[in-house]
Parts: sequence; C-alpha cells; structure tokens
Amino acid sequence: MNSSKNLLFLLFFIVWQLHAQQIEKEAPSGFDQARDGISHGKIDTINYASKTVGNHRKALVYTPPGFSKNEKYPVLYLLHGIGGDEKEWLKGGHPEIILDNLYADGKLAPMIVIMPNGRAMKDDSASGNIMAPDKVQAFATFEQDLLNDLIPYVENNYPVLTNRENRAIAGLSMGGGQSLNFGLGNLDKFAWVGGFSSAPNTKEPELLVPDPEKAKELLKVLWISCGDADGLLRFSSRTHEYLAENEVPHIYYLETGGHDFKVWKNGLYMFSQLLFKPVDESKFDQYSPLDITAVK
Repeated sequence: MNSSKNLLFLLFFIVWQLHAQQIEKEAPSGFDQARDGISHGKIDTINYASKTVGNHRKALVYTPPGFSKNEKYPVLYLLHGIGGDEKEWLKGGHPEIILDNLYADGKLAPMIVIMPNGRAMKDDSASGNIMAPDKVQAFATFEQDLLNDLIPYVENNYPVLTNRENRAIAGLSMGGGQSLNFGLGNLDKFAWVGGFSSAPNTKEPELLVPDPEKAKELLKVLWISCGDADGLLRFSSRTHEYLAENEVPHIYYLETGGHDFKVWKNGLYMFSQLLFKPVDESKFDQYSPLDITAVK
C-alpha cells in the first residue's frame, strides 16, 4: 500500500515538475479584461521640466497594487508609436488592466511603469503631419530628454532603484525602435530591453550592437517581437539574424498578427513577466509560438 502511494506521489511530482517547466507562449483569454475582486494599481500624470526641449512635458505613471513610498521599485519605461502620445498605451492597450491581472496571478515583480511622450519637441501633440521631418526627428531627440530629464525626475520623485539592473525600456512600433536604439545604445543605463513590432527608425543591427561581447555581458533580457503578417517584420528579423550570428542571447518572438494592439498587448504581457527576475537563457528559444526560422 505504501509503495503504491509512493509511486503515485512520484508520478504527481514528475507531472508537476514538467508543468512548472513549461513556458507560457501567449496571453490567455481575458488577460486584458478588468477583473472584480483584485487589487489595482494607480495611474497618475506627472509634469517634468525638460531642459532638452525647453518646457514642461507630461508622462503617465503606473504604480503597482500595494505601492508604498517606503519601498524601492525597479522601473519600466514604456514607449508609444509615431501616431500616439503618452496616452496611447492607456487608450489602446490598457496596460493597467494587464498588469493588475498579472499581479493578481502572482506573475510580476513589483515595478513602476512610466509612459512618456516620446516626441520630444515643444508641440509634442500627435496632430498634423505626424511624418513631418521635425516630428520624426523629435523621436530621436527623446533619447536626451529621457536620459537627462525624465529619468532624473522619476528618481528624485519616486522611490525607485537607480542602477541599470533595475531599469527596463520597451515600446511599440516607433517606440520599439526607440527602445532598441536607446536601450542597446545605453547599456550602462538599461539591462532589460524590448522592441514590439519595431519601426524603420530602428538602427541597423551593426549599429545597434557594435560590440556583441559587451551586450552578452550586460544584457539581462533582450526581447524582439512582431506579428508574422506585419509589413515591418524585416526590421525585427534582421536584428534577430545579426544577434543569432553573433551569439547574443535574446528572445525572438513571432506570433500570428499584424501591426496592432493585439500584438503589442501580448508583447507587454509576455515581456513584463521576465523583468527584474532571474532568467534562464537556455530557454530563450522556446518562447515563440511560431517557428522563428520560417518567417523573415
């Protein structure tokens, strides 16, 4: 009798271990739907002085459920696309709902999320010709605004950890290109970098990662995701190919979809769970729900 119980326990333990080792490849149904009976984070608007632009600029701040000024938190900077502003994620993706649900399921490390306006110019509204040269240039200028104005403001006004290991950057489309450009270009500032459907502003791979050995040493997670039907897929695939050739650990995540919030919300769901935790690089090639060798 005891031997039968021991055998059943052993089988149960093996099945549990196998289940625990399985990687969740996509967000489940309802991941982006508000739930009753759970704790919620809070979204506030901040105004920070930008010496780079010469005026005050707005950003949104998500603080997690149970936020306490007596604790120190890591920070994710979450960037929007060329047609949006600091409210684009809020309007189109509701990250506060996605993150609240992840916290309720015990899947996230507590973090503060900053959603800035990545168009660093005095009139930073998403109005008129959003493709005008000065507006496109403003997305590149945001690198200086981010590093020299926004990050110092956040660190002076919120209880945050200030080392690179506790700072992440990610974004969608134009913001994905910014995240790869700024994150990989400032590895002394960011250890976690994510690009969702990164746009043509993404630098060529040789410029993004001119020193693969340094990237291997300093990056915790580099995430590159895109929909398989996205017309901008080549900007993600070329970066992946270069990184693979140079053996830089990264997650290349292909999913069914186009250039839209279905893909970007899933990107946030997947990427955010990796942040500010120990990672197993040996499993990086297991995340993509599609064959990453089949689509270029």
